[in-house]
Parts: sequence; structure tokens; C-alpha cells
Amino acid sequence: MEFDLFYELAVPDFAGRSERQVYEETLEEIALADQLGFGTVWLTEHHFMPQYGHSSAPDLFLAAASQRTQRIRLGHGIVPLPYHHPLHVAERAATLDILCGGRLELGVGRGFSPKEYEAFGVRTEDSRGLMDEGLEILIKAFTDPGPIEFAGRHFRFADIAVRPRPIQTPHPPLWMAAVSPESFELAARLGLGVLAGPFKPWFMVKEDIRRYRAAYAKHHGPHPVRPPRVGMTLGIFCLADGRQARAIARTNITWFYRELLRLTAPLLARLQDGYEYYRRFGALAPLLKGGVNLPILERLGMVVAGDPEHCRKRLRAYADAGVDHLLCAVGAGASPTEQNRQALTLLSEEVLPAFPSCAS
Repeated sequence: MEFDLFYELAVPDFAGRSERQVYEETLEEIALADQLGFGTVWLTEHHFMPQYGHSSAPDLFLAAASQRTQRIRLGHGIVPLPYHHPLHVAERAATLDILCGGRLELGVGRGFSPKEYEAFGVRTEDSRGLMDEGLEILIKAFTDPGPIEFAGRHFRFADIAVRPRPIQTPHPPLWMAAVSPESFELAARLGLGVLAGPFKPWFMVKEDIRRYRAAYAKHHGPHPVRPPRVGMTLGIFCLADGRQARAIARTNITWFYRELLRLTAPLLARLQDGYEYYRRFGALAPLLKGGVNLPILERLGMVVAGDPEHCRKRLRAYADAGVDHLLCAVGAGASPTEQNRQALTLLSEEVLPAFPSCAS
């Protein structure tokens, strides 16, 4: 299991940090993570979510990070394709792949915010079609030296030579944000990695992973050219003093999840109503009612906080269940950078070596 980092570029009022300070300190944390041996740093894309997520142009931020790092891979997770023309996405992704020397990981998805859809003039009922056509165009733009053409319901063009070209061939590794069982099945059929969470409890994600890997084997056989890949976001804080780590998580990571679940509660409700194997579990009730605290988040497998021994023990369950990339929301954007840097260093020294693919 690889240990990655996950950032929303949160700017909570209670933390007393400006946007500029959050950006600068996050870039410094990424540079440290590059030295410490973390695998990938992921930035999501959100719009119009004050305090919770100020990462509205993650490709620009990752371009800056590319000039401060040498080894760590750069994950854009995800590009909400329905809001963007896929040719623009292809051009900007190729530019970033060049700037980072072929270290780009590219995630795509439909997005979940009605406010974003309304502001960008996109109908939610068109999201599936836009996603399907956008992904087809994106892959064509990466793999076909061109000129390319396309004739669909949402996009039509001809004689287009997309430039620049990405360094990685045939294209940067592609991932899909997966929430519903259908999206895990689609990602498996297309041979894409899946990015799960962070707002779904572990019992859901564990079942989704099982179904995804079974579907992947059905579509691509037992020895596929590109193996299945599962990434899962997890709130995590690790310090030598486990009680201090939990005290920090109780304030900062709990704030992150309260905000996240406030934004995604309608989506979780639809999942619970729509799928029998979700309805069987009453554990969703606290999340849907807003009753979020650290013990509940820990019990649902959404947060790990404590000393290195506790973290190693708890994280083993995710590796054993098939999580390939653990996207660690260290401090979840609300902790001071000094504490985050301590946690990153301790994870590198005392937790990563327990997982062979991360050991240096």
C-alpha cells in the first residue's frame, strides 16, 4: 500500500490562516513529503465552498508543486468533466505532465455539487452523457497523434490536433471518482483506477473494493496489462503522544468531516435509499443526521488518530482489504503546519516502513 497525501486547501476561520498562508504552507508540506517518501499528493477540485475547500484550480497549484519536488507524483483528483471541455482538460493535463517530468496522475468524475452545476450552466441530467463523452475524447486526445474528430450528443469537432502531448505513454494513469456501485463497475470495465471516499464509511468502501476487483477480473482477465488500483481517502493524525494526536483530531479532523458530510449528506441518503446492501446498515444514521464526533468517525473507519503503533495496527486493515493508495488527509487542512510536519515525519519514520511498498 502506498501512502499518499490529500488536500482540499481548507481555510477554516477558527484556524486563523489566510488563503496565501495555506497555499504557501501546503507547498512546503508537499516538498517535505517528497523528501520523506510519500507516493502521490492529490488535490481535489471544488468551487464555491468557503472554508472547506479553496482548491478551485488544482492544476495551477500542482504546477507550482512540480517545481519544488523531484519524486512525488502529482494527483489531480478529480477533474469534474461535466464542467469542462475535454479538449481543455487534455491540453492542461499534458502541460502539467511536461512540467512535472511525467509524474501526473489524473482523476475524473461527475462532481456532486448542485451549486456548481447551476453556476456553470450544466444540467445534472446531462452529467452521465458529458462524463462518458468527455472521457472518450480525453483518451483519444492523449493517444491519437491527431488530428482527431468526434461526433456525439454534447461535443462535435473535426480536424483538431491537440497539443502539447503528455510525456507518459500512452497517457498519464487515469482514475475515476467512484461513489455508487455502478461507478465502480464502470471504472472496472474501462480499466481505470478508483478513488473512494472520504465521505463513505469503511464498511461501504470495503464492499465496493470487493465488487470492483471482481468486475475488473471479469472484464480484463486474471493478469491484466494495467492492474486494478484502489485509492481511498482517510483522515489521519499520528504523533508520538497518541492522546495529543486524538485531541488534535477531535477538533480539526472532526471539523473537516462535519463540513464534508454537510455537503454530501444528500448523496449519502440516495445511496442508502437506492442500494439494499447499504440499507442493511444503520451506521449511516449519525452521518445523515449530522451527529459526527471522533469516536463515530473512528468506528466507521473514516479516521485514524493515535501513536505510531495504533496507526500501524488500524491501517493494516485497509491494506489487507485491497487499498493500493491511502490518501492521507493529515490534519485535514485545519491543523497548524508545524503539527502537520511532525505527523508527516513520524508517519514516514515509523508507519510507512511497516508496509513494504512504502519502505525505502
